[in-house]
Amino acid sequence: MTMPEEDAGGELGDYIPLIDPDISEAEVAVLGRILTSGSLGDGRMTEGFEQAFAAWLGRAHAVAVSSGTLATLMVLKAYGIGPGDEVLCSPFGWHQVQHAIALAGAEPVFVDIDYWQHTINPAKAEAKITPRTKAILAGNVNGHPAHWDELRALAADKGLILIEDSTEAIGSSYKGKLVGSFGDCAVFDFSEPGVLVTGEGGMIVTDDRNLAHQLRYLRRREMEHRNTVVITRTIPFQAGMSNLTAALGLVQLKRLPEILAKRREVVSHYEAAMASFEGIKPPYKGPGADDVHPMVYAVHLGTRFTASGRKAVLEDLATHDVEASDYGQALYTQQYYQERGASRADCPVCQKTVDRVLALPLHHKVTADEVQFIVDTLKDATVNTGAGAAIYL
Repeated sequence: MTMPEEDAGGELGDYIPLIDPDISEAEVAVLGRILTSGSLGDGRMTEGFEQAFAAWLGRAHAVAVSSGTLATLMVLKAYGIGPGDEVLCSPFGWHQVQHAIALAGAEPVFVDIDYWQHTINPAKAEAKITPRTKAILAGNVNGHPAHWDELRALAADKGLILIEDSTEAIGSSYKGKLVGSFGDCAVFDFSEPGVLVTGEGGMIVTDDRNLAHQLRYLRRREMEHRNTVVITRTIPFQAGMSNLTAALGLVQLKRLPEILAKRREVVSHYEAAMASFEGIKPPYKGPGADDVHPMVYAVHLGTRFTASGRKAVLEDLATHDVEASDYGQALYTQQYYQERGASRADCPVCQKTVDRVLALPLHHKVTADEVQFIVDTLKDATVNTGAGAAIYL
């Protein structure tokens, strides 16, 4: 994207995309080396990525896979969770790795979210526990860590497995520890929009050696496994990660401090521009949250807005060449879950949020001038809907 220039109408002349991965010459160079050095799937780069990712988080084991959803499905399978079992989860999020629960044959039990930080509400989770409940799947939504102290205590008290989804919060921290450190295991997805991106791909981290071994057997059948009776009792998913994907991940992980710093600067531009927005509140940072690295810049429209009002705002932004989006479709509104009894009435806070949240561009190419243009356009758009300019973050 070139430096934006003002046109005759006073508007920026360039299209501002919602997503633009931070890819440098280093990523291009390493892919070239992999493409000309032999096998694309012999696992050497994948093993290196696993070791580097585990070391970065301070976890004992990391298992690279093809997506965050498959990562979660494999975790559930490894723990023996399936038909007849329940897993507590939030219906809110962008990547929606919670689909893995249904794919495993278990029943997802939707738990309402915290009003401020939009992660799963521990008190409401406790109220949903039954004798069939086997695990809690909790996400760090759009960069904000979940209530990990409360969730950890709840899981320990009730004998539940705690699975952490850190896809949307790579680099965020809670009480001095990086997200991905709090569950019995944690899953990551490296697809867009995200901070560390490899096109597709995912990672599972854990300190449980036996779990890591099971996950490797489930991932795919390696040559050395073919004549091992114990291992061949397991049907693999063929969910491995290629050397190309792993190489991208390795370089992105090495560049992560640089990537996060550039994104943090864009967030600071948004905060400065939003300060002139009447009634605006600064982005929320809950107790224990040290660093919050959002995946997108999320704005929550005021209570006078409806889902249709938000749609009108998004359409107005699009006419000014600003790509924005809602923040996903709540799972209980999707037909698969509705046919199985899910209702928006069970999660009123989530419904209030999901109808009014919108995602604005957040990536390394967004300039201060572009941020100001986006915010000015958003302000005009909210007025154009007839709801005025009162919004809150």
